[in-house]
Amino acid sequence: MERGRRMSVFSSRHARWWIIALVSLGTVLNYLARSTLSTVAPTLKQVFAMSTEQYSYVVMAFQAAYTVAQPLAGLVLDVLGSKIGIGLFAACWGLANMAHALATGWPSLALFRGLLGGAEASAMPGGLKVVAEWFPPRERSVATGWFNMGTSIGNMLAPPLVAFCILTWGWRSSFLITGAMSIVWAAAWFALYRKPEGAQAHAQADRADAMTWRGIVAERRFWSIALPRFLAEPAWQTFNFFIPLYLTSVWHLDLVHVAMWAWLPFVAADLGSVLGGYVAAWLIGGLGLSVINSRKVVVTLGALLMVGPASIGLVHSAQMAIALFCIGGFAHQMLSGALLTLAADVYPGHAVGRVAGLAGSSAWIGGFLFTALIGQSADRFGYDPLFAALAGLDWLGAGILWLMLRHR
Repeated sequence: MERGRRMSVFSSRHARWWIIALVSLGTVLNYLARSTLSTVAPTLKQVFAMSTEQYSYVVMAFQAAYTVAQPLAGLVLDVLGSKIGIGLFAACWGLANMAHALATGWPSLALFRGLLGGAEASAMPGGLKVVAEWFPPRERSVATGWFNMGTSIGNMLAPPLVAFCILTWGWRSSFLITGAMSIVWAAAWFALYRKPEGAQAHAQADRADAMTWRGIVAERRFWSIALPRFLAEPAWQTFNFFIPLYLTSVWHLDLVHVAMWAWLPFVAADLGSVLGGYVAAWLIGGLGLSVINSRKVVVTLGALLMVGPASIGLVHSAQMAIALFCIGGFAHQMLSGALLTLAADVYPGHAVGRVAGLAGSSAWIGGFLFTALIGQSADRFGYDPLFAALAGLDWLGAGILWLMLRHR
């Protein structure tokens, strides 16, 4: 039966790459929608007379909803399936993003931000579920690398697009346009997505081996994925939220020069996301490593490269700091793609959404806690020890992965 399943997947070789291209575009639009607020924020602080503290409540509403909703989104995806589940969530996050245009102050803005976080929590579990359905083990890391690249592209596209909307039609238009783009994508998803051949027959076998949340969190293999993700996520959230602030506070760059340099680590992150997937595939096909060990090696290589941002305290120019951030972005997305793929590698397809959602919540809790640590200690001790700690967390995560996840 397993051989027949693999043959049916391989027979859809070209179709599955079109499917992952569609997922990648959805990931780009997901991150474009969530990144709209950061570009509009200076305008909204003036319009709504928001303090920085009130703005932080708006941001935390998204983070809290996203963290809580990931396991729930995974369950919905497992129950409804990829086509209906992903399409509905995409339409919901598009509408929630458009609703930001109705905000009249920071409380209503926080409400809409929470709705957006709850809907967008489906992105990673949904993408991994599609990878598990369409791709054989050797190609899963490559597929994950491509759709995970959308996270950086969305962040890169938001500032110029949103700034154009604000200058041309006003701040409300930026939310309406970026939200509408996601709704159009949802319509395309409903029209174009289909299950791979033979998936229905195997779904019946999957249901016979149904897994509960309690059963998942009681397993060693779940924590072998969730703990490294908990330790790795702080790096990505730190790069996303603190690179511009670091450049202005430490190197005293103005906004023009920050805009010139701060996007480069995300380009490097794109390269790491894609290359990490191909390295894992080469380790399997070229060196004969098992699927699980290939992921472990890629995670370890990425963790070792995190020595780059750990050394930022030794540099003497903003340009060198950016170069080390580029190494960090490359390293993180390299190891992140391998960690994400493990959910599809070690769990059956019907449980991938829930596993990815629970592990995603673990990751976001780690990122939230480290963000709080930065807020409490950066002004007192500087950023250098915090960047060094990011490397230590990734090294610890790689060690836990090797110790806890056994070859299956």
